[in-house]
Amino acid sequence: MVAADVYRALMDTPTASACDPFDRHVVAAILSLALAEADAGGSALAGLGMERGALLALVGEMFPEKVGYIAERVREDAVDVDEEERNIRDILAMYASSAGSLERGLVCLIARRARAPHHLWQDLGLRNRGELSELMARHFAPLKRKNSNDMKWKKFLYRMVCGSAGFTLCTAPVCAECDDFHACFGAEDGESRLAIARNGAALGLAAPQVAYAAQVAHAPER
Repeated sequence: MVAADVYRALMDTPTASACDPFDRHVVAAILSLALAEADAGGSALAGLGMERGALLALVGEMFPEKVGYIAERVREDAVDVDEEERNIRDILAMYASSAGSLERGLVCLIARRARAPHHLWQDLGLRNRGELSELMARHFAPLKRKNSNDMKWKKFLYRMVCGSAGFTLCTAPVCAECDDFHACFGAEDGESRLAIARNGAALGLAAPQVAYAAQVAHAPER
């Protein structure tokens, strides 16, 4: 299953829902990437961090014409959420802009995708880091304001988790004096993982090869 094909199938349908196009883009990107990963070996729900019923409800809200399309491609699987991921969920929920169904879904999706090894914007299937900034400003505005120095989002989320648990993530007195400054604040360049998948399909690569290319294209960032 090619991620770009799933994305196109979702986004090219008539917009019967009142959802904002950018929000539909974000959800379609996340679903597309998780489904492609599952096709390479694994469970789509494991890549999304949502129970199947909750996922289909979100799809029904965002893409009402495509509930059946997604249901056919997502099997019922147990979704395990460990303490670390629950802590990330708690931080996101605490600082969500509202308690709406989209925000509740994004809490699960972002917390699960934050466990993946690339930049968060890449593991959400987004085009660039600017789209992640827009996503956080829309749906997690208080958290976006707290990240006033524009720290990398995975670094920031885990720092928030450690702070809430009473731990210190690092010992540097101020960020500007830290030898690892660029690890937390450096550029988050790279290619979209959906673009990697699309290009791999154009070259005739099988799904596992595309998944591997996406894994090695960028150095891990946490």
